[in-house]
Amino acid sequence: MIDVRNLGVGYGKTSVLCDVSLSLEKGKFVSIIGTNGTGKSTLLKAILGMIEINSGEILVDGAKSAELSRGEIARKIAYLAQGKSVPDMTVGQMVLHGRFPHLSYPRRYSENDRKIAAAALEQTGLSEYKETPLPSLSGGMRQNAYIAMSLAQQTDYVLLDEPTSYLDITHQIRLMKTLRELSDSGKGIAAVMHDLPLAFGFSDKIAVLNEGKIALFDTPENVCESKIIGKIFGVELKYNSTEKYYFYDMKATL
Repeated sequence: MIDVRNLGVGYGKTSVLCDVSLSLEKGKFVSIIGTNGTGKSTLLKAILGMIEINSGEILVDGAKSAELSRGEIARKIAYLAQGKSVPDMTVGQMVLHGRFPHLSYPRRYSENDRKIAAAALEQTGLSEYKETPLPSLSGGMRQNAYIAMSLAQQTDYVLLDEPTSYLDITHQIRLMKTLRELSDSGKGIAAVMHDLPLAFGFSDKIAVLNEGKIALFDTPENVCESKIIGKIFGVELKYNSTEKYYFYDMKATL
């Protein structure tokens, strides 16, 4: 479990996160939502040790993250950043990069590393694109390649920052289904999301960030019923119990 306890983070004298507490269990999918500038991406970076925390602590499987090396964290948590640059390499080469945290000196890929990368390509349906240059793929296919790289990293947790951005709706749904399958297989998935119906439809829990604090951390059903979405976002979210999907109630938009 990743356990965030009373986390405080800031840049200089500016506080970004204050007294934030939440948890991510293996086998669960958590979506982190909130308006722009409320600290969602900062929260992920704090968990990864990419920025210094001012107060509180983060435990990763019982160990304090502040006491873990970058390599140890990389062997536990995979991270897909927002707005990633597209490297000039093939899909297969990039997926193999997921094995880097597991390499020891002189950092040469073993046959086992290549088998793990091949399995990740197979799982994401990218085997036939192994020799394809990454820049030539569509946005949806590139996201699949990044997911494959995280699978090759063989971590228990995957953190994603706005993974559905710039994807058409078909690829958004496919990606969310892939993430749901990964969580069902035992990985802990946490994603910063802007599409609320998608987040609520696929997640086990929703973390609502507002002004740098956790306003609510609960199941999608309970968050939806709380009416907090309308208060923070100015739109109403409803659940169709017959077809089992969430949707914006445009008539109730505030």
